Amino acid sequence: MTTSGRPRAIEAVVFDIGGVLIDWNPRHLFRKLFPHDEAGMERFLANVCTPEWNSEQDRGRPFAEGIAQLKARHPDRAPLIEAYRERWIEMLDGAIAGSVEILAQLRECGVPVYALSNWSAETYPEAKARFDFLSWFRGVVISGEVGVAKPDRAIFRLLCDRFQLAPETTLFVDDVAANVDAARELGFASALFRDAATLRTTIESAGLLDG
Repeated sequence: MTTSGRPRAIEAVVFDIGGVLIDWNPRHLFRKLFPHDEAGMERFLANVCTPEWNSEQDRGRPFAEGIAQLKARHPDRAPLIEAYRERWIEMLDGAIAGSVEILAQLRECGVPVYALSNWSAETYPEAKARFDFLSWFRGVVISGEVGVAKPDRAIFRLLCDRFQLAPETTLFVDDVAANVDAARELGFASALFRDAATLRTTIESAGLLDG
């Protein structure tokens, strides 16, 4: 949408969390459980605790239910399947420092910042307890809490309705191309996250931080 023929200024930024602000990856845990067997670990993550399986927890399925289903199909893998939840916190390798610095600077400048993340409702509180910056947002939508996940357009509409955000004045940042495409189709200014330096350039180009 434009005003007087010119794009409306960006007024708020919405961050994805995993892959943008926090280095989440199940490999951080499973490399410990598959010592000296990278190929075995990859087979396990491709065929047992798959991204598609994990996505169901992101949509609200209880971990207990998802784990029970996998153990029934792969009883020989039961301890590894159970570790996915019991040692989930070990999948967090730390904050992505440059991105968190940008978040801090936006907040200090008074730019409204929000989060929209595909994340289990069970594990998000564990992440929030570990990373203080997850309390900096003016509002957060967690997919596991609302029962719908990106790139479903419904979760973007819920975000806008809940926090009175206008897509055309909101910058959405995510590391997954399908999510960025979905946001862009709804009118958001959207940025595919690759690294903090590139994100900073995007933020500065939007006039939200000085170069």
